Amino acid sequence: MPSRPAAVRQADAEPAPFIDDYLAYLLARASHQISTEFHAVVRRSRLPVLQWRVLATLADGQAPSIGEVAEIVLIPQSTLTRVAERMVRSGLLLRTDDDADRRITRIRLSPKGRSMARKLVEQAREHESLVLSTMDDADAKALKRMLRALIREHAGPGGR
Repeated sequence: MPSRPAAVRQADAEPAPFIDDYLAYLLARASHQISTEFHAVVRRSRLPVLQWRVLATLADGQAPSIGEVAEIVLIPQSTLTRVAERMVRSGLLLRTDDDADRRITRIRLSPKGRSMARKLVEQAREHESLVLSTMDDADAKALKRMLRALIREHAGPGGR
């Protein structure tokens, strides 16, 4: 194994400032930087970022409840209800009542929404590949596995 440069060995020996080693900050900063890059792509498609998050959540064809989607996209259910209504009016979503409980509203992609989601998911995958291109495949998979484990470990009442 090749020896690491002296500057790298020195940097490892010096304690990092708190903020540069604080997990919550590192996660937030990485998320902000990566999301900001991709959100520019989303805005060019004339879609609000929040609507992109809804499309991405529904891209696999499922029809979860408004509450379940709100939890995934990290917003209050009342806000998602308003966003979903706009998306229904613009033809991106279809809304149905739950068969077992009419108080629950389920949403799924319309054909127009499915088409838009398919395009944006492909662009998101390309962006992710670019972001992860400095890592080898095993490290990228390990990073995602560790993040999923952190999320599971610290999930709220809904389990996500």
